[in-house]
Amino acid sequence: MKESVALVLLNWNGLKHLQAYLPQVVEQTKNQAAIVVIDNGSTDYSIDWISKHFPAIEVIRNKKNLGFAGGYNEGLKQVKADIYVLMNTDVVPEENYLEPVLNLLQKDAEISACQPKIKSLTHPKHFEYAGAAGGFIDPDGYTFCRGRIFDTIEPDEGQYDDTREIFWASGACLFIRATDFHEAGGFDSDFFAHMEEIDLCWRLKNTGKKIYYCAESTVYHLGGGTLNYENKHKAFLNFRNNLFLLYKNYRGKNLFGKLMKRLLLDGAAAFKFLVTGQPKMIGVILRAHFSFYSHLGVMRGKRKSVKIKTPNNKGIYTRSILWNYFWLKKRKFTDLEIE
Repeated sequence: MKESVALVLLNWNGLKHLQAYLPQVVEQTKNQAAIVVIDNGSTDYSIDWISKHFPAIEVIRNKKNLGFAGGYNEGLKQVKADIYVLMNTDVVPEENYLEPVLNLLQKDAEISACQPKIKSLTHPKHFEYAGAAGGFIDPDGYTFCRGRIFDTIEPDEGQYDDTREIFWASGACLFIRATDFHEAGGFDSDFFAHMEEIDLCWRLKNTGKKIYYCAESTVYHLGGGTLNYENKHKAFLNFRNNLFLLYKNYRGKNLFGKLMKRLLLDGAAAFKFLVTGQPKMIGVILRAHFSFYSHLGVMRGKRKSVKIKTPNNKGIYTRSILWNYFWLKKRKFTDLEIE
């Protein structure tokens, strides 16, 4: 039996993006999936615009902005489908972007989630920061992608045209089985936004599931280009949520030592911000750490609740990405000698 598919977009005051990109999303999706918009309490008439121009699109209304994680969690309770395609409103897919990924999921029931190739909408010959050609992680919890390590973004020259297993798939365009999403507990709403999809993928990997990148499918993401440290709240979420991510999901030896190392590395980052003329970032990092400490009780409970079967560690880089990138100057994924 053919599985049902729902393309689900989360909107919060995104009228500008909807007007610019939704018509193309509808055209490329056609009749291959139901299209649903979850609205996080918008006040910019974006829902009125959808109702007028695309009356066939189902709209689910959250009463307030619950963030990326909470917004999807609440809205997806009402979406009946076998496979969710969670897509940002600033994403434009290529023609036939659905079929290759759906075929991949159909061939292997152990694949819980998958992402397409994600390229930049403004620089279409390059990969996009948030996802590129699939996500990886190093032993210290630092995340990176095929095609993007820290702020080095590669052009797409066909070097990542192989469909393969990865560690995490980007939330910019995330294909995920509905049963796996709900059985894992969905996104962690305490993350609010940023890295919640990595946390979900890690939880799925801890149960032995697979996460994949499908090279035959391509989307273009406007995104933010890089992690913009001018946006202090975004930087705060990234520093704090990375600690959440590591504490909840790491199952190796000496978790305490692992966390102490990360805190020291964050201290080194604060020093770097100081000498490069960004002293306000020190306060951002401190606030992220204090928020992490204040959530330790909650996170401890969540750590205990994470289901562990036979963890699938495919996609964990066994060396330090910091050392390789900053000291050894390995700026491309192909330089890292990852199988």
